[in-house]
Amino acid sequence: MLQDVVVEYSPRQGGFTNTHERATRAEIARRLAALMGFAYAGEYDASARYSGRVYFVPSDTLMGVEQAARLGITAEHHLFGGVVPYPFVATKLITHPRIETRGPAPEGWSDTFPNQVRDCVLRGFSVFTPEQAQAAGRNLLEYGPVRLKPVHATAGRGQVVVVDTIGLDDVIATLNPAELAEAGLVLEENLTDVITYSVGQVRVGDLAAAYYGSQRLTTDLTGNEVYGGTDLVVVRGDFGALPRLFLSEGLRIAVEQAQVYDAATSVFSGMFASRRNYDVAQGLDASGQWRSGVLEQSWRIGGATGAEIAALEAFQADPGLQVVRASTVEIYGASDPPPPHATLYFRGIDERIGLLTKYTVIGTHDDTR
Repeated sequence: MLQDVVVEYSPRQGGFTNTHERATRAEIARRLAALMGFAYAGEYDASARYSGRVYFVPSDTLMGVEQAARLGITAEHHLFGGVVPYPFVATKLITHPRIETRGPAPEGWSDTFPNQVRDCVLRGFSVFTPEQAQAAGRNLLEYGPVRLKPVHATAGRGQVVVVDTIGLDDVIATLNPAELAEAGLVLEENLTDVITYSVGQVRVGDLAAAYYGSQRLTTDLTGNEVYGGTDLVVVRGDFGALPRLFLSEGLRIAVEQAQVYDAATSVFSGMFASRRNYDVAQGLDASGQWRSGVLEQSWRIGGATGAEIAALEAFQADPGLQVVRASTVEIYGASDPPPPHATLYFRGIDERIGLLTKYTVIGTHDDTR
């Protein structure tokens, strides 16, 4: 008898994964299996003979269309996440142009993409040499402080803001040219009084949902300000369903910018994704002008995924339900237990970050047009 299964998959074999990340991904995979009527089969085993369909829940965006195809992943309904043709496509690098169009760039680089999205992102450049970083930094400092962003860091970690050329020179002096050539670096105008929105779309089986929401910050056990959760408003359907909601002017702009950015990804041949999430920052630039722009994309499990799945579960349970509110919460250190109706993803000691609680809650929402 054929048995369709959901499996977890770690493309970076041998890489370290935090305890809370492993626990979260396992719970996400179990819930996806229940949504689809599949069995949960744990971590993918390349030597196993799976009798039915295999649905993957990768820890990261999958790199390489041919490599994904060897796993049987050839379309968005084969995984929760995405597949890109080149590694850099899954990073912040695609958001901004090079400071010199004939300069170094990774294999598969597209100057077309940053050109298509230039009106829906902030001022910035992607660089691959210290010299490019110097030129990009000096260009952007003419408009105000500049944020330097490592492309593989998450939750704002590792980012530095410089306000003058002395600070810029000091940061560039710490860069490893070989690592810079391989990974790249993003330099971007720095905003103040920032609100960061999440705009996204997910498809699982016959279910589809689109959403907007805002991120919350919290303090970790070292005193640093980090991601603390996301509050979403989720509507049944794809991006085109979002205008059914009452959106403020800022949210309307964020949604439109995310859709432009998402549509432009078609320049990357072979790319597909069932989970598409975009962070949009809105705030004031150095001259006091209000600015809005997409910061980056996520085509993999993210901080909002628990809320996304909770919304899909609610839509599946009630075919007439059109809109819900869903939130993810992350709390560092001692805290009260989650609410009785919450879905708990992790509550315990993580070997790297200490005591952490992660859960999702869902509620009603009724401001459709």
